[in-house]
Amino acid sequence: MLDIRFIRENKSEVEKMLQKRGVKLDLDHVIEIDDERKKLIGEVESLRHTRKEVADKKDIKKGREIKEKLAKAEAALAAVEEELNEYLDKVPNMLDKSVPEGKDENDNVEIKRWGQTPKFDFKPLDHIELGKRLDLIDFERAAKVAGHKFYYLKNDAVLLEFALINYAFKTLLKEGFTPVRPPDLVRPEIANGIGFQPRGPEAQIYNIESENLSLIGTAEIPLGGYHAGEILGEKALPLKYLGFSPCFRTEAGSYGRVSYGLYRVHEFDKAEMFIYCRPEESEKMHQYILSLEEKLFQGLEIPYRIVDICAGDMGAAAARKFDLEAWMPAREGGSFGEVTSTSNTTDYQARRLNIRYRKQKADSSQQLEYVHTLNGTALAIGRTLIAILENYQQKNGSVKIPRVLHEYLEKDTIQRPK
Repeated sequence: MLDIRFIRENKSEVEKMLQKRGVKLDLDHVIEIDDERKKLIGEVESLRHTRKEVADKKDIKKGREIKEKLAKAEAALAAVEEELNEYLDKVPNMLDKSVPEGKDENDNVEIKRWGQTPKFDFKPLDHIELGKRLDLIDFERAAKVAGHKFYYLKNDAVLLEFALINYAFKTLLKEGFTPVRPPDLVRPEIANGIGFQPRGPEAQIYNIESENLSLIGTAEIPLGGYHAGEILGEKALPLKYLGFSPCFRTEAGSYGRVSYGLYRVHEFDKAEMFIYCRPEESEKMHQYILSLEEKLFQGLEIPYRIVDICAGDMGAAAARKFDLEAWMPAREGGSFGEVTSTSNTTDYQARRLNIRYRKQKADSSQQLEYVHTLNGTALAIGRTLIAILENYQQKNGSVKIPRVLHEYLEKDTIQRPK
């Protein structure tokens, strides 16, 4: 959420940001609502002062009149504040000056490639067919039990998931991350504070009927809500958390070849990094998270590229975002597919969730400032499985296991169970 004072003082810059993001919002109307809010605040304060004076004079009749006027003014103020907050919720974060301009994913900018794409002397299979032949994934029975875009993992695929989780945690705990297993349900205000719309036609997460709770779409939501409403000590920053959780997505309208199999599903497991830091550290922390995502995929020896996400393809909370896309050879002609992302949300989430820290000033005094928050995927299990199965498949139908996972699986090859 952008501060209304910031919008007033930087209206032209905010309008440029909205234009780059392709967001239509009448800022003049937002400012008009804030003008009305200020006017009503003045009326309410004046009436409260008058009420006190009348109470001191014990004028009962006048007191009743003031009470009625005050009740109406307070109700009007509450309604205007609610309307203003609804509009402010629609204002995305300001963009980092380095964000590429563009309308959609076709305008994202590739900034790096790593690894050699595999050369097969046979036609590579996709992970769906490999999953069937090796008895690793069952989509048909999952559709019978839960519906479209669900799946069963079986046999070595299950062991591979736990190996990947152990690998990610072993790697990142050495970096000082605190391991967390967060709740899978959150209050809608926490989801909304992070930037996920919990309700309405654009919602991408599920809600629990008759409960004021939503299933999380990512551990970013409960990790970001962990310090909601708190004031943190400056010396404690940065705070680095590594959460593991299932993730639930409605994925409404997500169809087509790029959404096939495990790539876009309603439920998947993921290890997620989340950092709270001082504002001056957030750019460095963003590069740090990206380097850890690269470290994990370099360890798995999976070819990838890094993409700088353009303004029109970025979520509302992010000021800047990078995607790591792994090579997926079974796509038409072979292509890259997103497997991790990392976003610097600056103080956007912290403002919405009221997360601040005590900043030590040069004169030894302290002042409260909003922290900056950052998130990044460590490993999304489903998409990582796609990359492993398709890149490591062999001519005889088996799949080699990345060397860094051998210690967890005590084998180097996946073959169909006998």
